[in-house]
Amino acid sequence: MDDPPLIHQDIKKAHTLPSRYYTESSVFEEIISTFSKSFHFSAHVSQLDKYDIIPLPQLENIMNESLILTKSDKIRCLSNVCTHRGMLIATSPCESRTLKCGYHGRTFGLDGCMKNMPEFENVEGFPSEKDNLKEFQVREWNGLYFVGGDRFFDSVCKELDRRLGWIKLEKFSHDKSRYRDYEIKANWALYVDNYLEGFHIPFVHSELNELLDYNSYKTELFEGGVLQIGIANEGEECFDLPESSPDFGENIAAYYYWIFPGLMLNFYPWGLSVNIVNPISVNKTQIIYHGFVGNKSLLGKGAGGDLDKVELEDQDIVEATQRGVSSNSYDRGRYSPSKEKGVHHFHKILTDL
Repeated sequence: MDDPPLIHQDIKKAHTLPSRYYTESSVFEEIISTFSKSFHFSAHVSQLDKYDIIPLPQLENIMNESLILTKSDKIRCLSNVCTHRGMLIATSPCESRTLKCGYHGRTFGLDGCMKNMPEFENVEGFPSEKDNLKEFQVREWNGLYFVGGDRFFDSVCKELDRRLGWIKLEKFSHDKSRYRDYEIKANWALYVDNYLEGFHIPFVHSELNELLDYNSYKTELFEGGVLQIGIANEGEECFDLPESSPDFGENIAAYYYWIFPGLMLNFYPWGLSVNIVNPISVNKTQIIYHGFVGNKSLLGKGAGGDLDKVELEDQDIVEATQRGVSSNSYDRGRYSPSKEKGVHHFHKILTDL
């Protein structure tokens, strides 16, 4: 007889993740080792308008690979590791028609093919295909580029198309001033837990709570992710939705998409904030923000107006919770059926890996 699932399918009967998922290094390593099967955000098309080469250091832990995006005849994802001695080739976004290793001068085309190597004239069987940079698959949705595996990609794109296909996302522009990079003393899954429920908003985010109608806050589940819909209070900034939208006639302040394992696509009337959750260790996580603007006149307004304040409030809560779940007296809790559907959905995916 099979053992019962760790997370019961019925949220009314389910218990939350055991504390070891947040505190034990062996569990952390086992989970992270599966993340290469999922797809991960790499860039928006507007970034590739500015640069020919974009390193992806945020994926080194998740993919166990150092990667770069390159733009030539097409967009490629290549290994960022020189095939000579393993040196990283590119360390910052740049405009260049070649890749050159700063260690010994080996050069590659933007297609990954090795072009030149000093002092290798007498090496037998050189160059060979092994001297080229390995290429990885790239996927695209409406100007957003992703690398990695294909787990949940089709179901996520279907959901995004259904809900937000009307947004001209490829027309958005990258705003470097909106970049943020935080390191928090907490497990990555605790950060995701916190993101996936609006339950805490009245208690933690008082100013955001004034902008959103808490009682109308919605959570919808789909394969590989969760959508939370923030409804604007009367008179607050909201989307101008077309009739084709399934939410036409509603005052939508924000669409908060979480995509397994740690990608957040937060759509506001001004544009898109991409949050990347980068697990560093069992109790340390990097949070990266990128901003892509569609309507500059709406910056600073509505639910997406002061993301820095909301982020710091969340970090305080998550770090304190990490200390709490590390206590001997805590192991598991219960879910609110009305407010924590997204957390329950995440935990089911996580424990089914």
